[in-house]
Amino acid sequence: MTSKQYDRIILGIDPGTQLMGYGIIGIQKQNVELIIMGVIELKKMTDPYLKLKHIFERTLHLIDTYKPDELAIESPFLGKNPQSMHKLGRAQGAAIAACLQRELSITEYAPLKIKQSITGNGMAKKDTVAKMLQNVLHFEKIPDDLDATDGLAAAMCHFYQNKISTSNKGTSSWKSFINNNSNRLKG
Repeated sequence: MTSKQYDRIILGIDPGTQLMGYGIIGIQKQNVELIIMGVIELKKMTDPYLKLKHIFERTLHLIDTYKPDELAIESPFLGKNPQSMHKLGRAQGAAIAACLQRELSITEYAPLKIKQSITGNGMAKKDTVAKMLQNVLHFEKIPDDLDATDGLAAAMCHFYQNKISTSNKGTSSWKSFINNNSNRLKG
């Protein structure tokens, strides 16, 4: 539960049929802070429809507990086999349906876009994304299941996209981007 007041709260989700990663961040002015991240375990469930029900219910629980205003969700990427994409699409749909039920604003991001916004490299590995998030948000331990940091990365991507679009006011220079995002630069 969040007792602190935030201007915005963003729920990020990395949908999956075995593990669904999530991360929730709070924004106050242009400062961002980690509220919670974790995974929803689905591995032991064998019925695919009960998995979808569980995703829907757990997403509603996250929304009702942490009161996010917006959802940033990773889209299934091309290149996986059609059966995997079908399953991921269903998982994504269950999470989105829960967010629609609670009238959240929803934005979908491609995996490459999320990695690019966090690390500067759209082909970055999961552990690189996790380390960058740890550096920016100052959490002590990287979770064992990197699906949690993948969900968090979706939320941070949404924050960065909104921050860039509102702070640049039409400016597209690298100098302006660097000035507005100095916290994302490596020493």
